[in-house]
Amino acid sequence: MRTYLEPRWEAGRDLVRRGLSGAVVMLNLLRLRPVADYGATPELAPERPISGAEAFDRYVAHTRPHLEASGGSLLFVAEGGPLLIGPETERWDRVMLVRQKSVQDFIAFASNRDYLAGLGHRIAAVADSRLPPLVPHSVEA
Repeated sequence: MRTYLEPRWEAGRDLVRRGLSGAVVMLNLLRLRPVADYGATPELAPERPISGAEAFDRYVAHTRPHLEASGGSLLFVAEGGPLLIGPETERWDRVMLVRQKSVQDFIAFASNRDYLAGLGHRIAAVADSRLPPLVPHSVEA
């Protein structure tokens, strides 16, 4: 089974090329590791093993001030689980909605050196993910 942990360069290019104006909301679907793997960033590893959920909480705690300083906001975080509609074998442990003022502000936030210093917590926590960018759409009644 293929996993998705990092954005592809082409996907970032295509996001910019969409020419979206205004706010964008990132829907984060996350499958967490039972035990966090800090092999790629041992300098961030805690003294004892922790769960992927605990590592992800550390990522959110590190990230939130940088997100808010960039004009973004954490709109929603929830525990997930098996799907009501979808493959029986698929599950997402956490779901998050993150709002940014614009695609350009999102890219600036995501490339901020201080934010990136804590990205290892996310890498340690996440076994698989999806990140569709969403734009507001009004529905006429």
